[in-house]
Amino acid sequence: MFTIRVYGILVNQEKQVLVSDEKIRGEYYTKFPGGGMEFGEGTRDCLKREFMEEMGLLVDVGEHFYTTDYYQLSAFRPDQQIVAIYYLVRPLEPIKAPLRSQPFDFDENQLKVYAATGETETFRFIHWADFSAESVTLPIDKIVANMLKSSAAYSG
Repeated sequence: MFTIRVYGILVNQEKQVLVSDEKIRGEYYTKFPGGGMEFGEGTRDCLKREFMEEMGLLVDVGEHFYTTDYYQLSAFRPDQQIVAIYYLVRPLEPIKAPLRSQPFDFDENQLKVYAATGETETFRFIHWADFSAESVTLPIDKIVANMLKSSAAYSG
């Protein structure tokens, strides 16, 4: 079985990288925003939907950045393999979702969501100089973070 995950890499004009801090079943993860593709949708539509659901944000899905080219077992479903697809994205409007300055700085509503569902998330930007593979938790995100840091589009 496969799970297809689609993630967006958003680097703003101040050269800050958007990440999602998530608490899932008692564990903490920092990752690129995005999520699972649903039946009947394409990868770009999935990413647009995820940004709208998670941040209330319209995004333009740009250039394909990376797709996993190796076996990766799902961290959440041990009977499934992950195929992760990453795109560069840019916001089409100002970000209205609350942005945090510290990791896992969940507000009262986010903690209520966690109590009800076992999952919650919040967002923050990490300055380019501080961003690295160590900034994110998941193995595929670490590869993408290294690729992003060495990308000519952002390293100059």
